Amino acid sequence: METTLYCSVVVLVAYLVRGIAGFGSALVAVPLLALVLPLTVVVPLVVFLDYVCSATQGLKNRHLIQWRELLPLIPFALIGVVTALFLFRNLDSAGLAQALGVFVLVYAVYQLLPLKELAGSRWLAAPAGIFGGMVGTLFGTGGPFYVIYLTLRRLDKGAFRATFAANFLIDGSMRLGAYTMAGFYDKEALQLMMMALPIAFVGLFLGGRIHTNLSQQAFLRLVSVLLLGSGTALLMK
Repeated sequence: METTLYCSVVVLVAYLVRGIAGFGSALVAVPLLALVLPLTVVVPLVVFLDYVCSATQGLKNRHLIQWRELLPLIPFALIGVVTALFLFRNLDSAGLAQALGVFVLVYAVYQLLPLKELAGSRWLAAPAGIFGGMVGTLFGTGGPFYVIYLTLRRLDKGAFRATFAANFLIDGSMRLGAYTMAGFYDKEALQLMMMALPIAFVGLFLGGRIHTNLSQQAFLRLVSVLLLGSGTALLMK
């Protein structure tokens, strides 16, 4: 009962964050849920929730999608998904949890650093796609690699959001297909998904109606502090 209540609160908070900021649900939900559930249960669950929430919101500003930036990512992301699926099935849960803890801590520190705005070549689609697909499949949080790549390509705000959303739907479809073929969506997983989905929608709805005076940068810092705590807890688990 306590585990169920804890997981319900985590899902609500994670999608409340997503409703406010437009991102971050997996970054919040996966490490916190991994404290009480195996990653092989947590990640397919959160990927499903993220995908359904994104699909129901639809693709806004489809005409702004930069396909020249998006298409090179897809084959490399597929390589990452297949590689991660092999690791997912062959590594023990404790090792995966500790690897997630390291990744979360590194990403939290990266978010807190005052980095300069840079530009990069389209060839960066190769490492971004591979690591995005691999980390996304392993930990449900591959978005940072895609964000870094699209940021380096210097897209304007509208094109960035539209291209990232399209990439998420394509990348998410590959991961959902991989989990399904690998048998992760069994009867127990489906029951968890049906229980968590309405909670995620409530969080998303409430978050979309919360108006905060925090800047985007300040909000990112708060999320990063939460990640530092959850990443440390995973390493100590």
